Amino acid sequence: MTAEAKQASPPLTERQEARRRRILHASAQLASRGGFEAVQMREVAEAAGVALGTLYRYFPSKIHLLVATMQDQLQHMHGTLRKRPPAGDDAAQRVADTLMRAFRALQREPHLADAMVRALTFADRSVSPEVDTVSRLTTAIILDSMGLEHPTPEQLSAVRVIEHTWHSALITWLSGRASIAQVKIDIETVCRLIDVTTPPEAS
Repeated sequence: MTAEAKQASPPLTERQEARRRRILHASAQLASRGGFEAVQMREVAEAAGVALGTLYRYFPSKIHLLVATMQDQLQHMHGTLRKRPPAGDDAAQRVADTLMRAFRALQREPHLADAMVRALTFADRSVSPEVDTVSRLTTAIILDSMGLEHPTPEQLSAVRVIEHTWHSALITWLSGRASIAQVKIDIETVCRLIDVTTPPEAS
């Protein structure tokens, strides 16, 4: 489904939204228990109490489903972070604190984290709208932590680099190639780009 087609789709009814939430919950539960391989469309449909054909109407593939699951997890994380804003004396510290809190949340569910990150890695152009939504949510979380409503182009560029680093840190940690301590150092280091790209009058 193209981005234009998705935008033209009517909003979900209350019943459809409840069904979608059940599907996403089932996907997260299966992934939490067994990772990427455990998320099989037939099993998701059974756990969510929907017909297999209905599941495919909501999510055309397992990759679509798991990227949407990550989107759902990020939305929940965003809400939690807004209720409990990050600590830190400056924007760089607040963003580092936010990303490490998000990382620790994923650390508690390593199989789920691995499934979602794999889906993002495998996603092709057909999943672009969903991947773009995940990216926009991550950007919004970082900008909220910075306390910025109108970032400069340089600041947005820094945010993109921070996003790439966070995603890469997740992959290296999940594959056993980086410790949590190393992830923390990498995140704190890249967040210093915020200081570099902040205009003097705004610092």
